[in-house]
Amino acid sequence: MSLLDRIRACQNDGGDAYLPFRVAGVAIGHIKGKFVPSIARFGDVFDIDDTSVAMMPNLRSYEERTQAMARVLDELRKEGLVPGWRGEPYPAGPAFSAPPLFEMERAAVPLFGVRGYGVHMNGWLNKGGRTYMWIARRSLTKPTGPGKLDQMVGGGQPVGISLRDNLTKECGEEAGIPTALAETAKPVGMVSYTTVRPEGLRNDLLFNFDLYVPEDFQPVNQDGEVAEFMLWEIDEVIQRLCDTEDFKFNSALVIIDFLIRHGFIEADDPNYSDIVAGLHR
Repeated sequence: MSLLDRIRACQNDGGDAYLPFRVAGVAIGHIKGKFVPSIARFGDVFDIDDTSVAMMPNLRSYEERTQAMARVLDELRKEGLVPGWRGEPYPAGPAFSAPPLFEMERAAVPLFGVRGYGVHMNGWLNKGGRTYMWIARRSLTKPTGPGKLDQMVGGGQPVGISLRDNLTKECGEEAGIPTALAETAKPVGMVSYTTVRPEGLRNDLLFNFDLYVPEDFQPVNQDGEVAEFMLWEIDEVIQRLCDTEDFKFNSALVIIDFLIRHGFIEADDPNYSDIVAGLHR
């Protein structure tokens, strides 16, 4: 295994057939053909043919679309077709910079192949001339990636909150990081991917941050979503990335981005161009 394997794990389309999902004439997602029959009965919400699935044009407003989608998803949830229900509304639209067209339950976003957004933060420090990184182990009760290794802080991006405020909130909930320290986190870029996962088609854009953590700070989880924190020398982080599948699939990409930016992956690495390109799909 290698770092490139971690990249390729996020470039899997599963070989399935998908139909574009259109709202107000704009394609904002892709729905697996096998899932289409599950929503075909909602004829007042979806217009379905052999080439696409579209929200009915008479659903013109944000509120109308949100209410219609909520009714559909509530029925699907009762039938066990939306696993990992969180009760968190997520924006659905053509781009992060564009106004969302409606909102929908987070757990259903992959079922419609709608782009999801998140914030991930690497907590790191230098000690004795060596670089260390705080690694979180996800709780076994998490609906995705239970027990997997993760960033110090990470979370999805719901509606109604800015990226910075969301990161500060997640810092407090996941690691007990005071607001004053969380606000020193630096935005450092993004990673994106489209890959098939058990929960559906993950078409995600992650906003990455780095936080330099004081040596005397010890993260403490507050919301039950992290089982433990470990402070690892960067060589151990790299070894785990290369030789195991211990990291959550998308968290691995965020760390690889860190390794590139901090010079731990040299440009002479034969896989360098494929790794860099693979972080942005």
